[in-house]
Amino acid sequence: LPHKSDGGKPTQFTDFEGKTSFGMSVFNLSNAIMGSGILGLSYAMANTGIILFLVLLTSIAVLSLYSVHLLLRSAGVVGIRAYEQLGKRAFGHPGKILAAVVITMHNIGAMSSYLFIVKYELPLVIQAFLGLQHSSGEWFLNGNYLIIIVSVFIILPLALMRQLGYLGYTSGFSLTCMVFFLISVSSLNAVDCVWAFLISVTLVVFQTAYTVPILAFAFVCHPEVLPIYTELRNPTKRRMQAIANVSILGMFVMYLLTAIFGYLTFYLNTEAELLHTYSKVDPLDTLILCVRLAVLVAVTLTVPVVLFPIRRALLQLLFPDKPFHWLRHISIALCLLFIANLLVIFVPNIRDIFGIIGATSAPSLIFILPGLFYIRIVSTEPMKSRPKIQAACFTALGFIFMSMSLTFITLDWVYGENRSGGGH
Repeated sequence: LPHKSDGGKPTQFTDFEGKTSFGMSVFNLSNAIMGSGILGLSYAMANTGIILFLVLLTSIAVLSLYSVHLLLRSAGVVGIRAYEQLGKRAFGHPGKILAAVVITMHNIGAMSSYLFIVKYELPLVIQAFLGLQHSSGEWFLNGNYLIIIVSVFIILPLALMRQLGYLGYTSGFSLTCMVFFLISVSSLNAVDCVWAFLISVTLVVFQTAYTVPILAFAFVCHPEVLPIYTELRNPTKRRMQAIANVSILGMFVMYLLTAIFGYLTFYLNTEAELLHTYSKVDPLDTLILCVRLAVLVAVTLTVPVVLFPIRRALLQLLFPDKPFHWLRHISIALCLLFIANLLVIFVPNIRDIFGIIGATSAPSLIFILPGLFYIRIVSTEPMKSRPKIQAACFTALGFIFMSMSLTFITLDWVYGENRSGGGH
């Protein structure tokens, strides 16, 4: 097997010829990064204060970039661009199963959190459009019915696309909606920012149970990295790393600005889902209504992007040597959407989804698996070399982070919500 991925002649990974442009790949990866996580960041800032939040957000962004570097390096060495196949190469069949399970768990959690927003926001938007102050029980104001309708008529057709690259246009539109969300959030409060910043520095609330998991969840794009790499036109490690750099930097700026303006508007009354916080001001306000609609469109169009890696993982696991077949392609999409809809109907709070998924699958995808893959796969470097030691420390950091996060969340459940600084 070749051991050079950046040489004059690129490694032949697959017989698939990528056709997706650099820009479309950035749109797809950015869309994978930025979903409902952006709505939880103001809540995270309310629990840490601005300074600590900035440190944590910067750290997670840098670590995510390093993680993508490890993934691409491992993929380049062995000529594999599938997360599950890297797991198999590193640890045999158990490694393949582990990678597929983690990707499936994480992305189903992501899909659920996106649909959760649709469930709670779409009825309110429809209610506002109809000029109703209160819901009187009509079926079209029932969130459970609405997510099923959205799943069947909008998400499913997009999820049935054969290649992820085709979703570049919808991803671009989704990002445009989120930019509108950012501009609107900042315009809703741009007067007392300096004074509010000074107050927030002295009013730091340390409730870390959900803060770090929410931040980690907000930057996970790793299941989508290798599929996007596979479909990239003129694929090289450097080109894919540049796509990751642009995507993560752009999302870092959006996250930071959204969190700051959302938090400075409401301080410690910020809820786990920012749009609910704004709706308490004036649910019929035109700008807030437009913001809600934009976020609904954005998160709805993100669901097909995160569904692709789950389907790919399941196909790698259950049908590794089978050629493409439309029946399998459609059946898996239907099953995944069915599971996500069930979770959304029965899980009570979006914070639970962010917290639990972030505390378990996010450390695995960002820290643990890329580090372990690098250590096991890149055989040209000795174990005592600096890159291998860094990868080992990176993996250990993931285990520490997972243990701490789960401990904090368990304690928060045991002692109840009365100590919550986020305010519900």
